[in-house]
Amino acid sequence: MVPCMQSLFSPSVLPILMLIGSNVFMTFAWYGHLKFTGSPLYAAVLFSWGIAFFEYWLAVPANRIGHVVYSTAELKTMQEVITLAVFALFSIFYLKEAITWNHVAGFALIAGGAALIFRA
Repeated sequence: MVPCMQSLFSPSVLPILMLIGSNVFMTFAWYGHLKFTGSPLYAAVLFSWGIAFFEYWLAVPANRIGHVVYSTAELKTMQEVITLAVFALFSIFYLKEAITWNHVAGFALIAGGAALIFRA
């Protein structure tokens, strides 16, 4: 296997990539229906549930694989920071909502707290 591909499939990198993918699915499951407020709520719930099914197929293996290298606290912290990044991009590009300075400041404070988790 090519060295670059080996590093992508390593237990330290693959879980991060999988968590990014799972967050894309989950963000669409939780917030994607907001562009379709005319559809019945039960339809939004069922459709979102279907999307979340695929999110679990990435998140659960990501945590299982990542736990070889990372603690549970580190995995959860990665998940939260990735969630904020994916959400910000989703909000801007899909929902067409602005991210304001107070959003950025709040996200930065959360990221700062996350950095404490990874201090040796």
